[in-house]
Amino acid sequence: MSGRAHGPVEPDLSWCHEAVQGVSRTFALTVDVLEEPMASQICVGYLLCRVADTVEDAGHIPPEAQSDVLRTYRNAVDPDSDVDIAEFREAVDEWLPADRDDDWDVVAEAPTIVATFEDLDSEAREAIVPPVLEMVDGMAMFVDRHATQGGLRIDDRDELEQYCYYAAGTVGNLITNLLTRGDVGEDRAQRLRDTAEEFGLLLQLVNVSKDVYDDYTEENNVYLPAEWLADEGVDQERVVHPDNREPSARVVGRTAEYARSFLDDAQAYLETMPLSHGNTMEAWTVPFLLAVGTLRELNSRPEDALTETGVKVSRQEVFAVMSVAGDAGRDSLADLRRTIARTPFHRAVEPAD
Repeated sequence: MSGRAHGPVEPDLSWCHEAVQGVSRTFALTVDVLEEPMASQICVGYLLCRVADTVEDAGHIPPEAQSDVLRTYRNAVDPDSDVDIAEFREAVDEWLPADRDDDWDVVAEAPTIVATFEDLDSEAREAIVPPVLEMVDGMAMFVDRHATQGGLRIDDRDELEQYCYYAAGTVGNLITNLLTRGDVGEDRAQRLRDTAEEFGLLLQLVNVSKDVYDDYTEENNVYLPAEWLADEGVDQERVVHPDNREPSARVVGRTAEYARSFLDDAQAYLETMPLSHGNTMEAWTVPFLLAVGTLRELNSRPEDALTETGVKVSRQEVFAVMSVAGDAGRDSLADLRRTIARTPFHRAVEPAD
C-alpha cells in the first residue's frame, strides 16, 4: 500500500488539523475559531465525511467498484461491524491517484483519521457516527442509482434536495448531535434539530450553484436538475457548452434561488445554537455569511458558474467577514446578512456592528 498506513496506526490529531486546511478553506476557517474539545471533534468528524465524499466524487472509479469501496468504508466506521479500516485502505489503494492531491491524501490516511476518532471521548463518538453512516449510505445509493451514466445526473428538485441532504444535511445533524450533549433544554434542542438540515442544505446548494463547471469537467457530475435544464432546452451533457451559456445560467439562478429559501432556517439555527463544549458563534457565522455573499455574486453573474472563472467572494470580503464575525452576536446576524446580500462587505458604506 502507498501512503503512511503501514502496520499499527496511531492517532494523530495534529495531522488531522493540518489536513482540514488542505481540503476545505471554509471548514478550516470554522475549525480555527472553535475552541476545544469542539474544534478537534468537528475536525475529525468532517474528515470522516470527506473520505466518503472524495470517493463518491471520483470519476475514475467504475461505479460498481465505487459502491463497494463506499460500503467497505461505511462498515469500517460502524462500531457494530467487524470490518476494520485496514480493509477499506486495501480496497481503495488501487484507486489512489499516482499524484495525490490533498483530498486523496485524506483518503489514503483514513486509518489515521479513524484511529484519531477512536481516541475521542465516547460521548463525542456516539454523536458523530450515526450521521457519518447515513451520509455514506446515501452516497452509495446515489452511485448505484446513476451507475449506468458514469457520473451523477440529478433528475429533479426532489432528488437534488435528497442528494444535498446526504452530502451536507447529515453534517448539520452531526454538528447538532455534538451541540445538544449535556445541559441543553429540550425546546432548544428541538429547534436545533428542526433547522440543522436546512443549514447544511443552504451551504451545499450554494456549492451546487457555483461549481457547475468544475463538477462537470472534473468529476462528470451534473447537479443542476435535468427537469430545470429541459425547461430551458438544455441537455445535461451540454450544460457548460458555450452555446447554452444563457439558458444554463438561468438554471444556475434558479438553483441559487432555491438555496435562498433555506436562509431563514439557517439563520434561526445559528441564533439558537448553544455556546458550549468549545462552540463559538464565529465558527458558523463565517460560512453562513460567505454563503450569503456567494448568492449575491451568483445573482449578478450566474454565467460565471459555467466557466473556469467560477463564482466566489473576494479575499477582501472573506477577511472583512472574518474580522467582524468574532464580535458578532446573535442580535447582529440579521443586519450582517442584509448588508452582505446588498454589497460586498468590505465595500459597505456603513459596516454592520
